[in-house]
Amino acid sequence: QVQLVESGGGLVQPGGSLRLSCAASGFVFSNYAMSWYRQAPGKERERVSTITNEHDITTYADFVKGRFTMSRDNNQNMVYLQMNSLKPEDTAVYYCTRTNYGGWGKGTLVTASS
Repeated sequence: QVQLVESGGGLVQPGGSLRLSCAASGFVFSNYAMSWYRQAPGKERERVSTITNEHDITTYADFVKGRFTMSRDNNQNMVYLQMNSLKPEDTAVYYCTRTNYGGWGKGTLVTASS
């Protein structure tokens, strides 16, 4: 079955950086676009970024453009999210998922706070 395991979250000061990882299994990883989503307390889940399965084309939500970078490694079945210049409003649980096909892990908590 589809398994997605996110890691790399933690507490960071505003302006700091974190790198999230997502380990995927149970499906042919290279056949799927992948996305990162996040859900802040009391808010709905929102898309952060997407990467295609061919050519690694990335798209980002406006609120992270220029600060976050998504990448993937099809040999290791991994996706990554490099987050720089973190803001308090980036505080949320971050999830990876198969774009349009779903499957969700437990997420990893990112807290940007002084």
